[in-house]
Amino acid sequence: MEERRSARIGTVSGLALLAGGTAVAAVAGGAHSIFATILLGLLALGMSHSLLVEIRRQARRWTPGGWGRADTINAVLLGCWAEAALILTILEAGPVPVRIVGGLLAAAYSGSCAYFVTQRRRALAGRVAAEPDVVEASEDRVPARPRL
Repeated sequence: MEERRSARIGTVSGLALLAGGTAVAAVAGGAHSIFATILLGLLALGMSHSLLVEIRRQARRWTPGGWGRADTINAVLLGCWAEAALILTILEAGPVPVRIVGGLLAAAYSGSCAYFVTQRRRALAGRVAAEPDVVEASEDRVPARPRL
């Protein structure tokens, strides 16, 4: 099913940062109880699911012009978050669990970026392939107008 809503920039990036921040808080929060750590981990998983749903919605939305400015910005932001997570994981001298989560976040952000680009390109290619059939079918039903 195609999404009919307009392009959004902040939702993909915001959900990515919220999921990552919650994951880091789950392992680096200091004196958390095991219950708080598990709860924060589950919250991070829920936000990750929301991120994937939003990426699918943004990638499959209908736009008249194809790949647009918002698509480029979403892809670039996800790539920047992947790079920032990787740099902070390498340079930050923190506890081992935080560094592991940082590495996982770098991989997840880069995977999200690749997933968005792949899904968006597939959606646009599918739409282009389907458009000639729609045009031919509509030409059969409506008589052509003489050009002036």
